[in-house]
Amino acid sequence: MELHDVWFVLIAVLWTGYFFLEGFDFGVGVLTKLLARDRAEKRVLINTIGPVWDGNEVWLLTAGGATFAAFPEWYATLFSGFYLPLLVILVCLIVRGVAFEYRVKRPEEKWQRNWETAIFWTSLIPAFLWGVAFGNIVHGVKIDRDLEYVGSVWDLLNPYALLGGLVTLTLFTFHGTVFTALKTVGEIRERARTLASRVGLVTAVLALAFLLWTQVHNGDAKSLIALVVAVAALIAALAANHAGREGWAFALSGVTIVAAVAMLFLTLFPNVMPSTLNADWSLTVTNASSSAYTLKIMTWLAVIATPVVLLYQGWTYWVFRKRIGTQHLADAAH
Repeated sequence: MELHDVWFVLIAVLWTGYFFLEGFDFGVGVLTKLLARDRAEKRVLINTIGPVWDGNEVWLLTAGGATFAAFPEWYATLFSGFYLPLLVILVCLIVRGVAFEYRVKRPEEKWQRNWETAIFWTSLIPAFLWGVAFGNIVHGVKIDRDLEYVGSVWDLLNPYALLGGLVTLTLFTFHGTVFTALKTVGEIRERARTLASRVGLVTAVLALAFLLWTQVHNGDAKSLIALVVAVAALIAALAANHAGREGWAFALSGVTIVAAVAMLFLTLFPNVMPSTLNADWSLTVTNASSSAYTLKIMTWLAVIATPVVLLYQGWTYWVFRKRIGTQHLADAAH
């Protein structure tokens, strides 16, 4: 296997880790409107992800940096062609981070309510737009002979990509709902399990349609296996949630995300951005990659840094592993 193939796999792993981790905290952000009945419950939801949301975003920074260094042509075409939706995602992530930090800086109810509304929208919008972006990457966009995107922003809003956006939105919301059931106690935990069953059914229908469309368009035997694993894991997650096994439900919803993202990258390889104008103009792991020397240096850096990142992030989740509820907010205030 060539180094550019290795880095394609590593970038796929980074995006998978990002969607697995950021997926549930996007979902929790959406739940601040769908699940919480009062501001105390909103505080509980936000506190479940408070210690980890910023660490989850490290995976996005690493994925973006790795793409820039390993596949500069892919990075350039992607960020120039998808400039507007990626800018919207970036602004949302900035506002979302500010909202988490500034929400408690003043005691006025209006101040905190406005920041909580910002958390909801800046969780929902990126959750949808990431699906739109990856839907277009996998399905193909208008790339010319100079390997540049020549379409418009309206070309990105095609039925396949929009369906992909709905899938990521509902899947992340389901992932966040089972995470909430895993991390909370009392009434909010029970309502999270009930909502997870409803959101999970909608997710299953949309995900099955999207993955089958992907398989028919550009699938093979490997991607079909990933499709089956994704669907089976989602059904199993629904069953585990119904049985009150929150840990299994969360793990299986994570497997769904991992298998679904793996399927997308399996159907994409060896392309990194297919051209709908001419297959010969597609960006591939060969014509979009950096030099072998650059990839070699990156590989050594990844070998050194990756275990450190995994260790400190795993430690964070271990330290903040306990369930919380509204009674803990009262204790903290006292």
